[in-house]
Amino acid sequence: MNKGELVDRVATKAGVTKKEADAVLTAALETIVEAVSSDDKVTLVGFGSFEARERKAREGRNPKTGDKMIIPATKVPAFSAGKLFKEKVAPN
Repeated sequence: MNKGELVDRVATKAGVTKKEADAVLTAALETIVEAVSSDDKVTLVGFGSFEARERKAREGRNPKTGDKMIIPATKVPAFSAGKLFKEKVAPN
């Protein structure tokens, strides 16, 4: 499902126009990105949590030459699915 299809379904479920659903979805996603990039954790109960995680520096190899190289430490976005989401995807 792409963003357009998601907007269509949200508009139908919420009983709003596609334009309104797109505006709300875009604002929600932008707010989550801004919060996570500011080192805040965003938790949506039942859905999951978005946060920034530190990835340690590590040794890697240049795929072209095979030479060893150091991959620097960095921050990456991460998502952890909530209990209800996990249960819906893989019921017991």
